[in-house]
Amino acid sequence: MTDDCPFFIYCAVFQRPSIKDMETKNATELTEFVLTGLTYEPIWQVPLFLLFLMIYLITIMGNLGLIALIWKDPHLQIPMYIFLGNLALVDIWLSSTVTPKILVNIITQNKRISLSECLVQFFSFAVSATTECFLLAMMSYDRYLAICNPLLYPAIMTHRLCMGMLVSSFVGGLFHALIHTGFLLRLTFCNDNIIHHFYCDIMPLFKISCTDPSINVLMIFIFSGSIQVFTILIVLISYTVVLFTILKKKSAQGIRKAFSTCGAHLLSVSLYYGPLLFMYVRPGSTQADDQDMMDSLFYTVIIPFLNPIIYSLRNEKVINSLLKILKRDSKI
Repeated sequence: MTDDCPFFIYCAVFQRPSIKDMETKNATELTEFVLTGLTYEPIWQVPLFLLFLMIYLITIMGNLGLIALIWKDPHLQIPMYIFLGNLALVDIWLSSTVTPKILVNIITQNKRISLSECLVQFFSFAVSATTECFLLAMMSYDRYLAICNPLLYPAIMTHRLCMGMLVSSFVGGLFHALIHTGFLLRLTFCNDNIIHHFYCDIMPLFKISCTDPSINVLMIFIFSGSIQVFTILIVLISYTVVLFTILKKKSAQGIRKAFSTCGAHLLSVSLYYGPLLFMYVRPGSTQADDQDMMDSLFYTVIIPFLNPIIYSLRNEKVINSLLKILKRDSKI
């Protein structure tokens, strides 16, 4: 099982000395951890801090700007852009869960975090990351309806259905986070308090737990695996049908418009799911910790930074709306 473990999550749990379970009863329970954070030379401390600070500020301003643009322009208050505005909100949430702690760890070298802070951070991360998965799936379904059933689209994608899909995404994210956070409470930490990560992710916590986390691993396999498979299938099926529909169009303008509206979303989906799948499907290795941190850094920091840029530059309506507002403000 340990030699050719098919999933990294199993390798992370079972490649540990079994003596930990024997020592749990006699060990003192820990309530504080140390995040190792990103590995770098001291000379890079200030440049790294400034880099992450710049990325975080641009992420916040870019996503808030996108939300404000959608809220201010009545032409953008349709399901496609309502979903996009909520995705921007979740990106702010996800980035704010992780990036401030990275900045504090870099500049102060105080990498300690209490158990309660750790659980809160993981809960916040799990809600936002899961909600983003659902939102990306909902957005692909919305594009499928708009392109493949344009005449029926207004009747099907009503405001009520749009709001219901949004609420379902957030409730699904909340429910998923509650499950894993609840099961984390059954774990005890007594021997090792070093978390090899830059935030409290669930897999590094399993590695240092004195309690057998097999049940937690099973919950990840069932719930996280099901959510990823379900949302990816919706995206793949929706865009496969969309692709065939686009290829049937004889109008070059119609094809260009369809690719323009779908291209940004496809790029965002690919960038987000790529690191997630790579993390949980690839075999374990001795470089697993460092590689996982790079993957996590990509979808917790870089993706929220890139999304407003991707959706703004590749969407004509967003660009036109922004130009209108800028012209109107310049006249004032």
